[in-house]
Amino acid sequence: MDEKTRGRRTKDNIRIYDPEDFAGMHAAGRVAAEILDEIAPLVFPGQTTAEIDRVITDLVEAKGAVSATIGYKGYKHASCISVNHVVCHGIPGPKVLKDGDILNVDVTVIVDGWYGDTSRMYVAGKLSRKAERLIQVTHDSLFKGIEAVRPGNTFGDIGAAIQTYVESHRMSVVRDFCGHGLGRVFHAPPNVLHYAPFRLNEDGQKVTISGTPTRDPTPVLEEGMFFTIEPMVNLGRPETKILADDWTAVTRDKSLSAQFEHSIGVTADGCEIFTLSPGGLFHPTYS
Repeated sequence: MDEKTRGRRTKDNIRIYDPEDFAGMHAAGRVAAEILDEIAPLVFPGQTTAEIDRVITDLVEAKGAVSATIGYKGYKHASCISVNHVVCHGIPGPKVLKDGDILNVDVTVIVDGWYGDTSRMYVAGKLSRKAERLIQVTHDSLFKGIEAVRPGNTFGDIGAAIQTYVESHRMSVVRDFCGHGLGRVFHAPPNVLHYAPFRLNEDGQKVTISGTPTRDPTPVLEEGMFFTIEPMVNLGRPETKILADDWTAVTRDKSLSAQFEHSIGVTADGCEIFTLSPGGLFHPTYS
């Protein structure tokens, strides 16, 4: 059986990995996280996103890894760099960072056949209070989602935790993009929504928009599932649009957007994060 397809799958076609597979994901995740640690000093006013990507490309090679994004559907870069109102899939180029810009850098590497996928926010210079709030809420919403990961819960529970937290701070969750399964492939089932396919009433019961009790339609979490959680949060409305390059997604209302992403694996009593920052730099520091 092909290495990419071996192993048990759920009725929703979600791959269940073996306990020994966690080591491979930790190794790949660590390389991706190390790269994001090492580029932190490169983010400053006057820098270009092309130079950041050039260094990332060199670091991927130096660490004996392979970029998962170079050549993916024709993409030519080792990272996506999304600045200010760019929600995701920003293409590195000659754009010069200005004082106060915020940016998400997303890197995926392949190490011994395993995919490590992670992104985090950076700040060029001194940022505004509203940008700082956005970054903090987005960061914390990711961990609210991670806290909901344990066998017996559903993927809907992850989305509900994120959406509830974000909207309590009067911000919005992007609906047009989601997390995904991964492992020995870049993208696989399931789609990991960052919002709930239901709402909770005052008693914490799952109900439809009209208030009728409902069954959660999303798959149940099981030990051995590998996937990303990567909420995108906007200061304004959640709607996005794709630019003419067919990659770059921006907020329709041009409001600021932020994103954080971890790759995780479900364990017997919770989950393990594969992409933890070795240097403790996952949350940006402010100058």
